[in-house]
Amino acid sequence: MTNQTLTLEELKQQPVEKMLMDIVKQHMIVTIRLPGGEEVAIEPKSYLKPLPALRGYIPKGWKDAIYNQS
Repeated sequence: MTNQTLTLEELKQQPVEKMLMDIVKQHMIVTIRLPGGEEVAIEPKSYLKPLPALRGYIPKGWKDAIYNQS
């Protein structure tokens, strides 16, 4: 992912729709620096792949074996 930093004034010169589409298409993070020095980051939402289903079992009494140790 690439990073880009813009000031609020630079952001105002671009159409919002174009900027958002560029962020998604180019997988980039845009940091907007506000006049007070604070920053806001905009990046595409990431999606996690589902975890694989594993075969197996949990034996009966597993909690007792862990928590009842002396």
